[in-house]
Amino acid sequence: MIKTNNNTKNTPPKSCSINIPFCKNICSYCDFCKIYYNENYINSYLEALKNEIITTYKKETLKTIYIGGGTPSSLKKDELEKLFKITNILKTEKNYEFTFECNIENITKDLLIVLKENKVNRLSIGIESFNKHVLKILGRKYDPLVKNKIKLAKKYFDNINIDIIYGVNGETLTDLKNDIKKFIELDIPHISLYSLILENNTLLKIQNYKEIDEDLNRKMYDYLCETLKKHGYIHYEISNFAKQNYTSKHNLTYWNNEKYYGFGLGASGYINNIRYTNTRNIKKYLNNNYIYIKEVIDKQIDMENFMILGLRKLEGVSNKCFYNKYKKNINEVFDTHKLGFKKGNYYIKENDLYISNQILCDFININS
Repeated sequence: MIKTNNNTKNTPPKSCSINIPFCKNICSYCDFCKIYYNENYINSYLEALKNEIITTYKKETLKTIYIGGGTPSSLKKDELEKLFKITNILKTEKNYEFTFECNIENITKDLLIVLKENKVNRLSIGIESFNKHVLKILGRKYDPLVKNKIKLAKKYFDNINIDIIYGVNGETLTDLKNDIKKFIELDIPHISLYSLILENNTLLKIQNYKEIDEDLNRKMYDYLCETLKKHGYIHYEISNFAKQNYTSKHNLTYWNNEKYYGFGLGASGYINNIRYTNTRNIKKYLNNNYIYIKEVIDKQIDMENFMILGLRKLEGVSNKCFYNKYKKNINEVFDTHKLGFKKGNYYIKENDLYISNQILCDFININS
């Protein structure tokens, strides 16, 4: 349990993420906290999740809820209904955003009705690619009815995100163009695009899978940015594009360095100047031993996080917001000579977005 300080001047959390770690298939690239779906664990897990929320949540009114995983859509109808009885504990603002992650193969009319009836108003669908070869490498299932399932989902939800992974070794620029063509044809308002990264302890890493050529990866990124902009998508964060009024409110909580709850196995949160990560050990979690790591965030670290997270946004970081929070201008604290500056915001220049990770690492190293 995280104890709150009634005298703190910190802003209360306005968002929460909930991790459902169960998967019926483990992808070759995934390093998220996940375990194989096991009916014997589900009810016990949901009871532990309920207890964590009851003992931690302080009845703040939330602007966003995000249920991720794992694969939340792997749960059966009765398990989902139990999950949503738990989320009903959470109070929400009038214009809340409630996102539910699902795999394309799990989309059915019954699932969509359950989600709609339980306050969910945004879907995030893991498609990753429309290419059979790419999906096989990623350990994902190919669904020949993907267009029909997206069409079905759009009958119930207008706010939908699709995840796409690119930069897979063996994938060509033509393959990527075909993926984006199919995405655009689906007329979905949000897309999250991730270049494949070989993370430790993933099957691809263990198998010494070779990363894609760097020059080709850059061409792919440039193509994505150019093409999606031409089709009316706003490039608002390094990896995210959205039509007008469809940016992810929940993810902006992270990028704006705001406070949020993290509930569930392996979940992370940020409350009362403490960043915490829950245990990945299912037995510990079921015994209500939730938190594994706590880090007290001092002013310097908070300022660094404010910049590192905020610079992921294409609009960058507002010097005014920074000053209101820390009583200092950004250039009094950090070396900003590699950043752009416009309308009071420091930002990563468009030509440098592809190497943004290196710029952000250098930014902290230079200023630490």
